Amino acid sequence: MLAVPNWSRIYTGKVHDVYAPIHPLAHSGNEVILLVTTDRMSVLDRVLPTIIPGKGEIVNAISEWWFEQLADVASHHYLSDEVPPTVKDRAMVVQRLRMYPIECTVVGYMTRSVFADYERSGRFHGMTLPSGLNIGDELPKPLFCPSIKAAVGDDDEPISFERMEEIVGENVADGLRDMTLDLYEAANEIAIGKGLIIADAKLEFGSSSDAGDEKFVFADQAFTPDSATYWIADERQAGDPRSFGKEYVRDAVEAEVVAWIQGSGPTPQIPADVVEEMSARYRYLKATLLGSTHIREIK
Repeated sequence: MLAVPNWSRIYTGKVHDVYAPIHPLAHSGNEVILLVTTDRMSVLDRVLPTIIPGKGEIVNAISEWWFEQLADVASHHYLSDEVPPTVKDRAMVVQRLRMYPIECTVVGYMTRSVFADYERSGRFHGMTLPSGLNIGDELPKPLFCPSIKAAVGDDDEPISFERMEEIVGENVADGLRDMTLDLYEAANEIAIGKGLIIADAKLEFGSSSDAGDEKFVFADQAFTPDSATYWIADERQAGDPRSFGKEYVRDAVEAEVVAWIQGSGPTPQIPADVVEEMSARYRYLKATLLGSTHIREIK
């Protein structure tokens, strides 16, 4: 783990490391933390030993950009990119929050993972979908699919909206759902303007550490390729568009990861060509969204 001057690591997640200020007075008491995005890759909620070089900087930059783009839609936790040199370009200073224990997934298009359930039952996440849909199709309306966020190494648990209401209360559940859908629709409109589509996304929210403050604050990652599935808009019409997100790596190693989880296989390694292509796809998204001209050709 990185040693960050004046900050102490307090949590290690699947992708992020979280640091608190050693000298609270230098950073407004305990109201801020340092969120460092690593090059780690997780598949099926397990962290793989193979990293994707440069991923941390890309994911961090995309998050900062989206937080700023969507500031009129929702408050966010991003405060500053003035961070120590050891984590420059891969970290941000953010507001410290009480995080809601819900991962808010929104699905706007028929992805391959959704299609697997739909083909078997005509349903996804307990919701019935119209017949005749194919991979790449836009759904009649975006689906809100909550889950309970698990610890590192455990599976997130999909839950019904009614179960979500039991966990966080009806008002909070309604607010998180509405904010998730509002953010998704706004983000996808921006992405479409850049020739991309956000097929699905996972969002997280928190509220102020002040007791009784239930204001929803957009937190963690913001529509990064680690937390969302991107497509090139022109490819969607042909069906089964390429995934510019973690799905690409998951497809390459899922069988090995499942065997590993079940104890019947060795620790999976991401093949070198998949690492190279995943890195290229992440760079492509950053360049397309943020306007950089440095785009390497992708397969």
